[in-house]
Amino acid sequence: MRGGYNSVQPSFVASETLGLRPVLRGAFRTAPRKPRSAASPVYQLAAAAGGGQRRQERPSPSSYGKGAGASSKKGKDEKKTVQQFTRGQGFAKTASTKSTRTLLRPGVQSPPRTVPSHIPRPKYAAGDIPARSQRLLPRMPWDIEVKTPEQIERMRKAGRIAREVLDAACKAVHVGMTTDEIDAIVHEETIRRNAYPSPLHYNGFPKSCCTSINEVICHGIPDSTRLRDGDIINIDVTCYVEGVHGDCSEMVLVGNVDKRGRELVRVTFECLEKAISICSPGAEYSMIGAVIEDHATQHGFGVARDFFGHGIGEEFHDNPNILHFRNREPYGRMKVGHTFTIEPMLHETMNTRYRVWSDGWTAVTEDGGRSAQYEHTLLIVEDGVEILTRKTSDSFPYFWETEAAADAPRESDS
Repeated sequence: MRGGYNSVQPSFVASETLGLRPVLRGAFRTAPRKPRSAASPVYQLAAAAGGGQRRQERPSPSSYGKGAGASSKKGKDEKKTVQQFTRGQGFAKTASTKSTRTLLRPGVQSPPRTVPSHIPRPKYAAGDIPARSQRLLPRMPWDIEVKTPEQIERMRKAGRIAREVLDAACKAVHVGMTTDEIDAIVHEETIRRNAYPSPLHYNGFPKSCCTSINEVICHGIPDSTRLRDGDIINIDVTCYVEGVHGDCSEMVLVGNVDKRGRELVRVTFECLEKAISICSPGAEYSMIGAVIEDHATQHGFGVARDFFGHGIGEEFHDNPNILHFRNREPYGRMKVGHTFTIEPMLHETMNTRYRVWSDGWTAVTEDGGRSAQYEHTLLIVEDGVEILTRKTSDSFPYFWETEAAADAPRESDS
């Protein structure tokens, strides 16, 4: 989860918002493209519309525009976006295509869930203070904490619990369930393990996990929205255990998903795998983005440029920033004891621009194309990398594993 849209700040200022870690460029940090302000007609309409999970049928792009210049006329763009919202078409822009898909609108949120008092929680959990670093002095972007053996053992435990909770949520997904029901499962499974759901009250986030459907890139807030046949959904789970965080996310196919959607999900996973494969002591953090972008673009998918991976440990979000696109940012080299997340977010089209709903969290693709994400928490070790949130033999299987198992008997019969 991310936030904050300041113009320019010195490079040593670290973002402590929920996962959006702004790009550092030389001596200054340039903030990501700012979504439309709360004063815009789009947000005014959103506020007036209130909740509701109804989604309207409308065209969905298999491709969109011809680069960033496709939306250069801001006045016309604003008017078109307002018209779409009044017609129940969400915030994505129209595009010519032969296929149709329902676009999302905000649903109705239930109250935040409570956590038993005996469960240890981060300082921000009180809900009345913003999440801030526990460190008093700012650090340079390449100043990355090396975890102690004791911290690493706690990180392993947090990663294992986060994986167990995520598996439970993924296994429960079915057509017709609400994302709020997914949040309830995540919450109950987390507290049952004496852990705290890290997203809850982090900079005001109201739920215990993120559920991002179709065109939602990240930070979807669980609500009354019901899953439909053909949806793809990302469930993002973070657990706070014994003073440290474990963070992971996964895609789930809901019912019968079309070929392009399945390809998007699988290629996103492949991007994560390829990025993890180059992680080892001495590797530059900036190499991760090139590996991801090269593989994504080969398949015609764009890579989100404003939402990044991050260091993790006693801080939910820490140094280094993990950019998922080709870059030369000065984030240093990997060392034994570094812990961080890689979480590539791919767009169905090459248009990687985005908008944010009036809730201040839900980031959606500008063109209405779908988005997919996978995430692991990683630890650099002497001989390479350890996946702290790795799957177990009881984990929710990837859809291609299920398909391969189903095809195996046919091959043997032939």
